[in-house]
Amino acid sequence: MSINIHKDVKIISDEIIATRRDIHKHPELGFEVHRTASIVAKRLSDLGMNVQTGIGKTGVVADLKGGNGPTIALRTDMDALPIQETGDIDYISQNDGVMHACGHDGHTAMLLGAAKVLADKKDQINGTVRFLFQPAEEGEGGAKYMIEDGCLDGVDEIYGIHLWNYQKYGEVGVKEGSILAAADEFEIIIKGVGGHGATPQGSVDAVIVSAHLITALQTIVSRNTNPLESTVVSVGMVNGGYNFNVIADEVVLKGTARAYTEENRQMIKSRMKEIIEGIGHTFGASIEFNYRDGYPPTINDETAYEKLLASAKKIVGDGADYPYLSMGGEDFSYYLQKIPGCFFFVGSAPENQPFRSVPHHCSHFDIDERALLVGTSVFVQLIEDQLIPG
Repeated sequence: MSINIHKDVKIISDEIIATRRDIHKHPELGFEVHRTASIVAKRLSDLGMNVQTGIGKTGVVADLKGGNGPTIALRTDMDALPIQETGDIDYISQNDGVMHACGHDGHTAMLLGAAKVLADKKDQINGTVRFLFQPAEEGEGGAKYMIEDGCLDGVDEIYGIHLWNYQKYGEVGVKEGSILAAADEFEIIIKGVGGHGATPQGSVDAVIVSAHLITALQTIVSRNTNPLESTVVSVGMVNGGYNFNVIADEVVLKGTARAYTEENRQMIKSRMKEIIEGIGHTFGASIEFNYRDGYPPTINDETAYEKLLASAKKIVGDGADYPYLSMGGEDFSYYLQKIPGCFFFVGSAPENQPFRSVPHHCSHFDIDERALLVGTSVFVQLIEDQLIPG
């Protein structure tokens, strides 16, 4: 495997890793990323950039202005997850019940590293590099708030990065089109008529209704989706009933729906509504259906993808190719709805661990820190290729 870490990234490699470890020790949730944002703002200010804080509530935006040319945005996320860390590492979380279990600490460190390298090349850059450090990616849609506060004003293209423990060190996963799914939530409240378990006549058993409904919802994937396309309908919670001999009058179902295209996303929502109405009518139950749109599909622009792929190949060679795909969602999708761009993965599976044995969002999550140097190098190479004349 041929990996060519950018020469300027090699010089600051210890600093990038140390930054990641410091942020890992002090994780912060959602929009409450005050310590992380203050570190980011100071580092960028020390590099001589025009820094704006409080963007998207607690986000940080900084511009590295060179000569006349396009503006390219590089985005990272800063927030952690509400998980108690259980790993055996020197830089374990110091905040009880909070940990960086998805790699956002590394994302922040990589973009700060890229900012430091590129700041030294300011006089060579024909255009502007905008650095976006975003809060609240984990379920709260921080990207929307960043956009509302003008983070994309004047931006021509945007690129986002994600460490990815489902791929090995030395791989960069990227593709055109859909790379992550829409991630929606639903709640179904089934209201029947309760009764004694020994005399079911006259009752409307909400448990029976829920069983039929759960089974029927799976036909959306198996019979309404093109087999060559990916969708998911998962019921993750079933709550109802009172006792072994009581027929339940109410059951609540909660779950998630995922799709790589907006068309399939809308199809799922429509079919769920039809199935729920049909089963409710069949059993005489009243069913309330609440569907909440989450993040849209993350869809890479073809031209931006080609630019990113070309730059990534200079760092990892043949290791730049198709990603290990997931039905996970990302609020980077909101940026891509506004301007062209590309989201990509950097393989970070821990060295000497069974492959994919350290998944994201687990309490022992960690990465192969060499991946930080790959991701930083790809960011730097991308800007050099696009904004620094050869």
